[in-house]
Amino acid sequence: MKSAPIIVTLGVLGLLGGCAVGPNYHPPETATPKEWSSPLAGGETNNAPADAAWWKKFNDPELDSLIARAAQSNLTLHAAAARVREARAARGVAAADFGPTINTSAAYQRERLSANGFPEFPPGIPLEGNVYQAGFDAAWELDVFGGTRRAVEAANANIASSEFAERDVLVSLQGEVARNYIGARGYQRRLVIAHQNIAAQQEVLDLTRDRFKAGLSGDLDVQQASALLAATQAQLPPLEAGFKQSVYRLGVLLGLAPGALVDELSGDASIPATPPEVPAGLPADLLRRRPDIRVAERNLAAANAQIGVATADLFPKFSLTGDVGLQSVGTSDWFTGGSRFWSAGPTVQWRIFDMGRIRANIRIQNARQEQALAGYELIVLEAMEDVENALTAYAKEQTRRESLVTAADASQQALDISQQLYKNGLADFLRVLDAQRSLYADQEALTLSDQDVALDLVALYKALGGGWEGVGQQAMK
Repeated sequence: MKSAPIIVTLGVLGLLGGCAVGPNYHPPETATPKEWSSPLAGGETNNAPADAAWWKKFNDPELDSLIARAAQSNLTLHAAAARVREARAARGVAAADFGPTINTSAAYQRERLSANGFPEFPPGIPLEGNVYQAGFDAAWELDVFGGTRRAVEAANANIASSEFAERDVLVSLQGEVARNYIGARGYQRRLVIAHQNIAAQQEVLDLTRDRFKAGLSGDLDVQQASALLAATQAQLPPLEAGFKQSVYRLGVLLGLAPGALVDELSGDASIPATPPEVPAGLPADLLRRRPDIRVAERNLAAANAQIGVATADLFPKFSLTGDVGLQSVGTSDWFTGGSRFWSAGPTVQWRIFDMGRIRANIRIQNARQEQALAGYELIVLEAMEDVENALTAYAKEQTRRESLVTAADASQQALDISQQLYKNGLADFLRVLDAQRSLYADQEALTLSDQDVALDLVALYKALGGGWEGVGQQAMK
């Protein structure tokens, strides 16, 4: 019956073990608008996005290839994957507290007792000898009030948070690859336009020189044509530099040397065309699709669980401890029954005075939970703002592009007419110069608008939070 107190103690602790102190987590109820405020005037619809691989809507195989390779080799994404593994390992550390800890030890020492220290020391007992000892000791802290369970709950939330953070890195990576690729194609297109205008302006310069030699015009026309040609030629170096910088950035995003993609992307290609329809979904879809929102929600869950971890320190801690081993003054009888020793029993520890440290820590965790909740609510609002801005920019830029198409066509006709009149001596050369300047400016503006439309669509897809499914999910496994 000596074991009865231990059995009773374990039974009481088992009954208490069903509770876990601290607040239980409930996901926040987030109100979102039923529809977007921005008018869907650029081909957007409220239909749910059907294809997570949004970049394929551009129908550009080179862009598809770059994004696929970036998902495999980007170094920032590799670091994010390592943080996921770190979080999973941290969960193992927290869960290990559920089980006992067992240690083993072995020792030998030569010792001599003081004869003067024991006046009544029995005669015949040697004062000097050996001591051999080996054994195991174990301790098991019972999670009576759920502190360990709350720690594991927080660790699970941190794992999910790191996984969604990895997906957020992937979404940003895909957007950056697409943005720099579109930028590189934009520079290439602008270089083509610049070279076309340089060729046209060279023809006009040759014409003015011929007319000057024939005495049909003055040297002023030659100098003005030469100045316009030189000004246009001066646009080439920054455009070439811009193209190289975009390609260098793409190389780094793919985990390559900056110049690794120069030859691959140097061929003539156009700016990727946008699709006629863009399914944007509804505001409520953001709570599921945006990985940064999911990160904030999981961080809130972890912060909520940490309140329970801190609260558990207010209560006593119950443990089962014991040790068993062998001890002898000689090796000959070390393994005999007389060398055995053991002890076992429950222990309780309760911090009853710590100058308010535990309660202060609980207030810290409550404040952190409030910060996490405010951060979650803020990121939801910012996510909706991102989408609203992207919807507006995408639609308005398409309207602007339509006007620029009309302007560029009119400028081309104006240049053709002014050149014909100048050749026939019916107009001065100033009209030709103005027409050439206007045409180049309008063509440049139209190319930039084509680029901006594509970039605005990339920003919209990124704001909607898609792209981490499909190819992204495969890359992260």
